[in-house]
Amino acid sequence: MHILMTGGTGFIGRHLIRVLLDRGHRVSLLIRPMPNRPMSSWPQGVSVISADIHDESFYKQIPNEPFEALAHLAWSDLENYRSLNHMEKVLPGDMKFLKTMAEKQIPKIFVSGTCFEYGLQEGCMSETMPSAPILPYALAKDFLRKYLQELQKKHHFHLQWGRLFYMHGPGQSQKSLLSLLDQAITRGDSIFNMSGGEQLRDYLPVETMAEKIAMILESDDLDGIINICSGRPVSVRHLVEQHIKKVKASIQLNLGYYPYPDYEPMAYWGNDATFEAMINQVPNS
Repeated sequence: MHILMTGGTGFIGRHLIRVLLDRGHRVSLLIRPMPNRPMSSWPQGVSVISADIHDESFYKQIPNEPFEALAHLAWSDLENYRSLNHMEKVLPGDMKFLKTMAEKQIPKIFVSGTCFEYGLQEGCMSETMPSAPILPYALAKDFLRKYLQELQKKHHFHLQWGRLFYMHGPGQSQKSLLSLLDQAITRGDSIFNMSGGEQLRDYLPVETMAEKIAMILESDDLDGIINICSGRPVSVRHLVEQHIKKVKASIQLNLGYYPYPDYEPMAYWGNDATFEAMINQVPNS
């Protein structure tokens, strides 16, 4: 399968490229040109198209090659979920880009959503539950999904809305919890400040997240919202303690130093039944 992809230089994207190549697919990357970014250090099977999908110039150089799927992972300002830029700039740009891709008759469009679309609802989140976003980032994602569902009434394509839960692993943001913990350990700090750690979350290694996205892209029938998660609640404290044990560090936790985030419920995790049903389907004989 030949897959057009955005966000290939991001946290998930770099892992997804490797997974897709390992599974025998070809990848064409849409990469925004930036100073000092090497454009030739990609493995065999990857081609690069230098373009900014939110710039008008992109629409004069849209590749004519037929693609069998689009994996749209790119999204800016992820360091600030409260930024109105998500709704004022990123959302309109993504709407235009994805509409253009639908008009080009790409049959399958995967878009990365977020578990934040569930808002402050507690417990196990299933795809049939109503969305209730409160952050500008999540509001923008939720509106984009609804827009694409309306667009499907005019253009025939499968919309695979991957609602991503929490992930960790190589390449994660330096401001993420485990990255900050690793930095403290490297500095030789004796104490690591964090929240009480009793909140329950749903975590996946980023490598597993990439594998699941690849499997969704390979499905010819899957359409709609798909939770991409472990299906198991884990406390933040347990995650941190296990990481300390894994790296054999002796740092002590200063629990309760930071307040719990006000934009997340104390306990929520994903129901992964839709994904599990997909991979357990028996092929027609």
